[in-house]
Amino acid sequence: MSSSPMECAAKVTPRPLANSIRGLSDRGIAWLFVAPTIFLLLAINIFPLIWTIYLSFTNFRANRIGREVKFIGLRNYERILSDPDIWQTMQATAHFLLWTLFFQVLIGFTLAWLINRKFKGNDMWTTIIVLPMMLSPAVVGNFWKFLYHPQTGLFNYVVQFFTGVDSSSFSMIGDVSLAPWAIVIVDTWMWTPFVMLICLAGLRSIPDYLYEAASVDRASKWRQFWTITIPMVLPFLMLAVLFRGIENFKMFDLVVQLTGGGPGSITELTSINLKREAFEKWRTGYASAYAVILFVTVFGLASIYVKALNKVKER
Repeated sequence: MSSSPMECAAKVTPRPLANSIRGLSDRGIAWLFVAPTIFLLLAINIFPLIWTIYLSFTNFRANRIGREVKFIGLRNYERILSDPDIWQTMQATAHFLLWTLFFQVLIGFTLAWLINRKFKGNDMWTTIIVLPMMLSPAVVGNFWKFLYHPQTGLFNYVVQFFTGVDSSSFSMIGDVSLAPWAIVIVDTWMWTPFVMLICLAGLRSIPDYLYEAASVDRASKWRQFWTITIPMVLPFLMLAVLFRGIENFKMFDLVVQLTGGGPGSITELTSINLKREAFEKWRTGYASAYAVILFVTVFGLASIYVKALNKVKER
């Protein structure tokens, strides 16, 4: 049976694209499919970063587009680093960051240790504990703002029941000394389950034979806890601290809904202050320098922390 001219041409004519793809290795084919996505992500992330760095050296204002943009060098950075209001927001952020990490790690690990003991209703209690982290931060902020209300809030009635203090005589989010602790309580309530889940994964990854060998050697439960449990869970704890530290450093929506940065500016975190500089005062160049400083700070601290985490994993 004779072949048609089209079939003969198909047999004789090479297919450059098909042949070139057929000649690629598995790694080359993988890069062929992944490369466009990588280039797109780099363009989305790298371009705004470069543009922000450029604007940080100018007096650009987004509400005055069309006016001459002047290059002012490091003046924005000098003004930021010498501004006492900026350092106050840094102090508020550090207070929020350190105390939330402390309570979330302490309570999260304790809950994980208790749930890992596998008692009746274990799954039900795990689900209940995890519920807060499934909510939107904006919803949580509004919810707790209602709970903190001095006249109708449930929180104040609980405080009155245990302390005998009149519930209408103080407000957690209206008092200068109590407002920072109010946002610490809310963030701890919401994100402790996240730390608990990571710690629970660490606890359940510990082989049973380690405890069995320690029991044969007549090691006490307390000694097993400090020589087996803590060292094995420590990398997971440090990973949880890294995730929550980065997230809390840029915390915005929860605090805005809960206190709005007040009373005064006592709970005005760096993210809130940055938003006001950029979109309320429209000092875009100044805000860009502010953003660059925060980025370098977070990136530097995270890099140092990751190196410490790797050293712990190598032990």
